[in-house]
Amino acid sequence: MAQNATIYKVDLSISDMDRHYYETHKLTVAKHPSETDERLMVRILAFALNAHEHLEMTKGLSTDDEPDIWQKSLTGELDVWVALGCPSEKVLRQSCGKAKKVIVYPYGGRTAEMWWDKMKTSTTRFDNLQVTSFSEKDTGELAKLAKPANRAMKLQVNIQDGDVMVSAGDSIVYVTPLEWKSAA
Repeated sequence: MAQNATIYKVDLSISDMDRHYYETHKLTVAKHPSETDERLMVRILAFALNAHEHLEMTKGLSTDDEPDIWQKSLTGELDVWVALGCPSEKVLRQSCGKAKKVIVYPYGGRTAEMWWDKMKTSTTRFDNLQVTSFSEKDTGELAKLAKPANRAMKLQVNIQDGDVMVSAGDSIVYVTPLEWKSAA
């Protein structure tokens, strides 16, 4: 029998001083049975970093032709495509052809670094691609905020000068995103 997704209810308060974005989003996030707590929290962090009134979580791991997060225009065009992990060159090429801006958030320490060493020369032609990495230490600390017994989370994300502070109750995690490639 196939396992069902675990549903998290997330109150995500975002104070992004860099973009002057201050909102609270009530998210329903489905955690795929094969998804780790680390990936779940990276997905929520990626949402916070790109927060917009039209930004949405997608089906994620359960579909191959959708990103983890996207933002569509009012006419249905893909404005922003957000992917997590280490996509293949083919997936990068296809997503850069579909969306105005593509953001990839690799994580996982040495695995992400090896992926980027292999991919960076082939991505120079994609002007609409941004690659921003998170350290294994930072994402490991983020994973601790996803307590399986508590599927209702209240998260506060503060972003200033590119640095991120994520708090849940008395727990605070500092994340320093590292930009490997910026979009034009």
